[in-house]
Amino acid sequence: MAKKKSFFDGESYKGYKVSIRLVREGLEEYEPFNLKSPDDVYRFMGDLKHSDRERCYSIFLDVSNAVVGCEEVSCGSAFESIVSPREVFKAALLCSAYGIIFVHNHPSGKPEPSQPDFGSTETLYNCSRIMGIKLLDSIIIGHDSYYSFRKEGVLDGYGIKK
Repeated sequence: MAKKKSFFDGESYKGYKVSIRLVREGLEEYEPFNLKSPDDVYRFMGDLKHSDRERCYSIFLDVSNAVVGCEEVSCGSAFESIVSPREVFKAALLCSAYGIIFVHNHPSGKPEPSQPDFGSTETLYNCSRIMGIKLLDSIIIGHDSYYSFRKEGVLDGYGIKK
């Protein structure tokens, strides 16, 4: 019977390796877009108001608030979606985002936050502090309006006000 190789030879790891690459797509097709206010985010993500399921997105921004990426992190049912900080921040780290804006819709059309919305925003804020990526806002999109945790004064530089 052949002897299997050891993954560690006393100096370095010799086993499986992971390679990560950032591939920017669509650079030729789109102008850079800056998000300076919750109104800008509402216009940027406005098509979410038509979704019949709750969808959650992370928008990744550089230090000048230019969008460097946007990713759907969850798609749920007509009344809920599971949000994992792991999924929200994974791509933000890969694209070296300075900050993120978390956006989701309410298929009911009413953007008022639920208790789970407050809880997930607080969790994302706490994780953002640990990760070193600013949670700039958490926005809920309804049919004709939106709710911004930052604009409403619920989210500030110190966390969630209860």
